[in-house]
Amino acid sequence: MNSPDDMTPQQLAAMDAKYLWHPFTPMQQWIAEGDQPGRFIERAEGFELIDTHGRRFIDGFSSLWCNLHGHQVEQIDQAIRDQLEKAAHTTLLGHGSPPSIELARRLAEITPTGLEKTFYSDSGATAVEIALKMAFQYFRNIGQTKRQKFIALGESYHGDTIGSVSLGGIGLFHGIFGPLLFDVTFIDSPNPYHHRSGENGAAEILARLEEILSTGGDEYCAIIAEPLVQGAGGLLTHPAGFLKSVRKLASQHGVLLIVDEVATGFCRTGKMFACDVEGVSPDLMCLGKCLTGGYLPLAATMATQEIFDAFLARPQDGKTFYHGHTFTGNALACAAANASIDLIFESNLLDSLDEKIEIITAALAPLGEHPNIGDIRQCGMMLGIELVADRTGPEFFNPDDRVGVAVCRAALKHDIIIRPLGDVITLMPAPAMDIATLRRLLDGVVKTINEYFK
Repeated sequence: MNSPDDMTPQQLAAMDAKYLWHPFTPMQQWIAEGDQPGRFIERAEGFELIDTHGRRFIDGFSSLWCNLHGHQVEQIDQAIRDQLEKAAHTTLLGHGSPPSIELARRLAEITPTGLEKTFYSDSGATAVEIALKMAFQYFRNIGQTKRQKFIALGESYHGDTIGSVSLGGIGLFHGIFGPLLFDVTFIDSPNPYHHRSGENGAAEILARLEEILSTGGDEYCAIIAEPLVQGAGGLLTHPAGFLKSVRKLASQHGVLLIVDEVATGFCRTGKMFACDVEGVSPDLMCLGKCLTGGYLPLAATMATQEIFDAFLARPQDGKTFYHGHTFTGNALACAAANASIDLIFESNLLDSLDEKIEIITAALAPLGEHPNIGDIRQCGMMLGIELVADRTGPEFFNPDDRVGVAVCRAALKHDIIIRPLGDVITLMPAPAMDIATLRRLLDGVVKTINEYFK
């Protein structure tokens, strides 16, 4: 059999259809559509993806929200090569490794004040699983065994393992698994457009949260939230001050605050972390996606010293955190992450974000009055453009029509790759994307929408 490098695009498509099961993909439709432009990516350079036909597309969603500096970044490539000459992987179970130790030190320096300890895993979902288990066992270890429940936001997404699904609030993704999930108390998302909640929506939601904590707060161990913006829920942005108010209520009632910065972390919101925008320090923070610059699977759950100390005891005391992953703290991934963090500061990436954010806002402004645009939601470099049948109602499209998918397919002719969340077009350009490429991406998005609905 020929190697993949020797196969035609059509042969690769046939083999894909025969052997692969793609994530979040209606496979019957995928198989029927076969080979299409932009479908099978062979290479990537800078901020472009190159398909098996040799056609180039701007990577408009950062390869699922994880690419930070672009593709084939020499500094990160070299860090991985250097580490490969030493060791690709060694376990952290009973051993340590220099790259994982160095990364833990750097994370303690750049994350919000108080987060001192790093527990590694390999994806955002596992980082969340770890956080919820830590929160639960923390209260067990300090003798508050009544605290067993969690509070989460509606339309949340925290990953696809059973614990993280329990904390999620998206019916399409999570509803079928209801019998497997543990009970969670949900409060509404504070996004005003999504729930038609108006100016007082966030205040009412916070009042509801305070009521829950005041009447049964001693039963809850943690509140979990995607800070500032809920990604998979449709890029649902939160009003200013909401996160800080949740932090205050959690502290008042002795409940831990878990922030899921898997999607929002590492420059996405205009700051290093979304928590930095409102000066919030959580008790537990979940990191992933951009942690390695988008190169390799690595996640981290950051914890305060107070939480860590609750697990310090003799083995026979039963307070050890019995959780681990085979590739915890993988050396290659940690080397990539260390190089990525270096590059953030050496390139002055954070200082470049304000200009890019303003360019995005200005470029999309003409869509604000488009009859088929219900809402444009932006938090830093994170964008959601909601498509509607009629904005005056608004009247939404029938989900079965998959309009969002159709618009993203139409974007391919403008040499851009973007993805929908239902009928919300998501834009997530790499924070390091150069301005010329960013303008090309935005111009392609505006042209695609105007042409599709003409």
